[in-house]
Amino acid sequence: MPEVAAPERGSEAEWVRRHLGEILRDEVAPSPIAGGQRAADEALAGFHVRGYSARRNEVWPVDRRGASGLSPYIRHGLLTLPRVWEHVEGGPARDVESFRDELLWQEYARHLYARLGDATQRSLRYAVEERGAPYDWPEGMACVDFATDELRRTGWLTNQTRMWLASQWTVRDGGGWRDGEDAFFRHLLDGSRAANRVGWQWTVGALTGKPYGFSRWQVEKRAPGLCGGCALARNCPIQGWPPDDPPEQRSYADPRVRRDPDLAWTSGTAAISDATGAAPEMVWITAESLGDEDPALRAHPDLPVAFVWDQPLLQRLRLSVKRLVFLTQCLADLAERRDLVVRVGAPAEELAGITLATTFAPVPGWHRISADIDLARVHPWPWLVPPHDGPVTSFTAWRRRARA
Repeated sequence: MPEVAAPERGSEAEWVRRHLGEILRDEVAPSPIAGGQRAADEALAGFHVRGYSARRNEVWPVDRRGASGLSPYIRHGLLTLPRVWEHVEGGPARDVESFRDELLWQEYARHLYARLGDATQRSLRYAVEERGAPYDWPEGMACVDFATDELRRTGWLTNQTRMWLASQWTVRDGGGWRDGEDAFFRHLLDGSRAANRVGWQWTVGALTGKPYGFSRWQVEKRAPGLCGGCALARNCPIQGWPPDDPPEQRSYADPRVRRDPDLAWTSGTAAISDATGAAPEMVWITAESLGDEDPALRAHPDLPVAFVWDQPLLQRLRLSVKRLVFLTQCLADLAERRDLVVRVGAPAEELAGITLATTFAPVPGWHRISADIDLARVHPWPWLVPPHDGPVTSFTAWRRRARA
């Protein structure tokens, strides 16, 4: 397809309506969480880690929350994990440790996904229902209604409400976890197959063998007063704990969860060594790395930048408009500092004939596209912890070998 005009700040919703209209599924409206490097920098500057450990799981009232809200910016490379890690240096030791554990969890999810890729669509260690009958979260439960409203209105949830919804979908109502993960991926601004799949597999017990049992106890602890206004307060469907039925151990678990047979492929060093080394004409950026700290952007400050909206992929994913507007805001912000070329179509076709510099991205889509384009320079992904070839069967097993 021909090149389209780069989006401008303030008109991102109209840009989405005009250039991505064929794939839209709902009304074009932005999230109150703005995209872009400036918004990311402001969010990080405004985050103070003091009190995080005690308040990170609070849900309601909203002013009790301690969650950082940085995940959309981390997800799209506007804030790198090493930068966020350093930001909390010098804070209260307990809060710093708790917050950094969450960053390490994000890195663990990336390592697992980088190694296993599309295999993470299957329950990796324990047999759990993966696909189910058509399902959506029930209406009328104040806790579920509150969380689903926030998800659809803002495109973001606290970690606690993500677990509530995932457990209600699967452990309580027997829905397939892959269907629920797809629903999260469509709506969440920070939606990633890496973090989403690890989160859902953890909730249903596919990684640990122990499902997360959502009950009224968690709601009353993390959202005190919410149950009082619920129409089902006297007949609560989650009053007690759900049956503790552990999933069955799989005998055919993917052996790569125990050992990485190709660490160079997982970490990106193979892609770096395979680059031609020629002089690049443009920098290719992806939705994995849209920030100013992207290694390829920093290494080639005078080159124009190319971003391709993968139209065939977007038609399959059916992302919410809020996600699309958020990404467009990131591009509009970048276009104020760099010469940005935007195309809509199949990336390999849109980038054909251009010698490119880029940053390795630890996702299967990057490998598929990069195999069909001319990569002159591939820059390393900014890992917080270098990937290792040991077990990723659990966060604990992975961390024994990890060094931050």
